[in-house]
Amino acid sequence: MKHLYLLIFSAFISFNLQAQGVLKSNATYKITYFRSADGKPKEDRNATVVVADAKQNLISNAGILDNKAKYPYEQSLVTKPTLLLYQVANLSAGNQIATVDSSAIGKQVFEYSTDTKVILGYACKKATTVVNSNRIDLWYTTDAGIKAAPTALGQNLGLVLEQVRNGSSYVTATKIEAVKNVNTIDLAKISTNLSDGLTYKDLLWKSRFTTLSVFNNETINFVDKPQSTDSIFRFAGGTVIARKVKFPAYTGSPNVFVDLTEQSNGDAYDRTGSVFVIPTDKTISLMDALKNSVKELPVYDNGNGKQYQGVVATANYSPVIELMRFFTPFGVGKYNTLKLKDKNWAEKVYYRQDISELFPLVNGKEAWVAVFIGNYDKGGHKVSMNLTLHNGGRGEGKKEVIMPLFNSTNVMEMAGQEYATMFSSEKGLEVSFTLDKDLKDARLRYITTGHGGWGNGDEFVPRKNTIWLDDKEAFAFTPWRQDCGSYRLSNPASGNFETGLSSSDLSRSNWCPGTVTNPNWISLGDLKAGQHTIKVTIPMGKPEGSSSSAWNVSGVLLGTE
Repeated sequence: MKHLYLLIFSAFISFNLQAQGVLKSNATYKITYFRSADGKPKEDRNATVVVADAKQNLISNAGILDNKAKYPYEQSLVTKPTLLLYQVANLSAGNQIATVDSSAIGKQVFEYSTDTKVILGYACKKATTVVNSNRIDLWYTTDAGIKAAPTALGQNLGLVLEQVRNGSSYVTATKIEAVKNVNTIDLAKISTNLSDGLTYKDLLWKSRFTTLSVFNNETINFVDKPQSTDSIFRFAGGTVIARKVKFPAYTGSPNVFVDLTEQSNGDAYDRTGSVFVIPTDKTISLMDALKNSVKELPVYDNGNGKQYQGVVATANYSPVIELMRFFTPFGVGKYNTLKLKDKNWAEKVYYRQDISELFPLVNGKEAWVAVFIGNYDKGGHKVSMNLTLHNGGRGEGKKEVIMPLFNSTNVMEMAGQEYATMFSSEKGLEVSFTLDKDLKDARLRYITTGHGGWGNGDEFVPRKNTIWLDDKEAFAFTPWRQDCGSYRLSNPASGNFETGLSSSDLSRSNWCPGTVTNPNWISLGDLKAGQHTIKVTIPMGKPEGSSSSAWNVSGVLLGTE
């Protein structure tokens, strides 16, 4: 079949498009290129178009030249004979950026082959180069009298009529025509306001998605009287920062990511961190407790003698919705002065996680977004956080149901919220919920990490997590991370043992210092309308002296109506 496609394509070119001989030096020509891969035409019909004359080559596409392109869009311009390569991007109406490279074309290196073939009636030679480990074959002719190419590659070879990447992806000229009155780029205008190459690339990249800047170099620490501002609120001794964010409205289902950077500002230890949304759709919310007292929260009591505030959903309360669980490393940034031979410490830690499935909760709405890092240090930690929204990729959204069920992470730890030790009881953590309609393809977005930082504590002891749906076991696994040593360069203040190991090397209950803990997706099948119960049980280790274990678990139910 592949050969048939190639035969038909070759016949199409041969029948419809004949060589025009030597082209006129004082004319302007439009060369149209056709894309194909593995012998099949590519679905994108926005053909590459090169507009070439004696002074410059404009590398564009049909959509741009027909004024149908969507922002942002980019074109390239090559000057002759100086071979300056301009890149020009229109980010929006009236917002154009540009950069120039004087050496990109001149430093290209090719291997020349004796192979030849005919394209559009022109005898073509082959030149080959390598770009980012990709083999690029350029078929060019010196018989046309002009030099041009569909990309920056080979602009000085001749007229490049075909470019082949890795032997399978083709850009092939299908038409050469003389044209007049082609809108081109005003070189004098763009030359007055050029950016350096890196700035240009960064501006173009960032224009392709929406960035919501939530926190910028904010301190998360522990002090007697944390100071809030008009927009950034500090609670629980300063260990929780919160901000109200207005989310744009999307008709489709964008890809959404949370980006967070962290570095020590005084605290040298590995701490639990959480990025979360605070629901305010019911009578009581975590905001009430943050502003007043943890006593504002409903209590979960499983009979083990302790009471746990704000852990499970009730008729008048929704627990916080965890976007990302992360863990600070041992002192990155502040303690980089602790030198070890051949250890070049990271300046900060960068966490990024896809949270697209939760976006429908905040689509077009205003919501409280918060970050918690548990610590008792006056310097604490510095964090910056963005949310990025990217069009396309997930298809059209269905009628989605997103229901926060539980979160045992005590984000108000420094304001008296109880640690998650409810798993000392066989009942563990249990929550009942009601579905108004049948739920298809129900899934539990489940995040779990074990804590107890001594030899027999659950941080270092594997424990089975079991999830029960309506008193039947739905899923069971033992969460465990064995890759913690991979992040040694983010842990300058890590303790080092006589064995030659660092504390940051040790395997842990589903987390490592300096990493994100990914959610587990637990399939629950189709659920009927009515009341259901989800329970989490973990054989938590017993306390030793003043030390005790805990398990931070969060669960959000998702599905479609």
